[in-house]
Amino acid sequence: MTDTRTAGPSQTTFEQHAMRGPFNAAFFRLMDPYIERNLRARKQRVFAGLPREIVEIGPGVGANLRYLPDGSTLVAIEPNRHMHGPLQDAALRHRVRLDLRDTMAEQTGLPDDSADTVISSLVLCSVQDPAAVLAEIRRILRPGGTFRFLEHVAASSGTPTRMVQRMLRRPWAWTFEGCSCERDLEKQVRAAGFESVTLEHYRLHTPFLPFNTQIAGIAQA
Repeated sequence: MTDTRTAGPSQTTFEQHAMRGPFNAAFFRLMDPYIERNLRARKQRVFAGLPREIVEIGPGVGANLRYLPDGSTLVAIEPNRHMHGPLQDAALRHRVRLDLRDTMAEQTGLPDDSADTVISSLVLCSVQDPAAVLAEIRRILRPGGTFRFLEHVAASSGTPTRMVQRMLRRPWAWTFEGCSCERDLEKQVRAAGFESVTLEHYRLHTPFLPFNTQIAGIAQA
């Protein structure tokens, strides 16, 4: 994937926040074993049989590199530069070649039909425009390619979890760099024009209540 043609001028920018950026890089590095323990079973299913070259939207500190084959290539779309050092360290540990790009997920700069697989986990909650990101994923996927994802979503209306998500939405979004607890990402994935979408809803049982209602699945282009 050496062609770096862009899809047009960038319409969005990522704020490199001097406090939140380092905090989130440290937080997700520290919490990686705990988050992995909670998500491992579903990641093993969704990320099974990944090809030797994939694109990841928002890889952060590299939590998903353990699911890539040795010697594979990850095209990492990660605009938060505070994540780059930990991500590069993780790539070395997992023997993954890293093609790191600090572009936004809405406009990756990758060519049309250039990827067999795109993955994301806990990312569509924080992008500026989920519909634009999903359209970009479809653009860069080859026909028959797959988008594999795990994301946290809004709880059902009227539930205690939904009320907590609503109460905490502003401090949660500020702390986690725009992360929303209230997105209906299943609806957005299904509306994005994929040929097929298979997903499941599930619930984690962690102290991070707004994060506990999640979906995981595979969408085929």
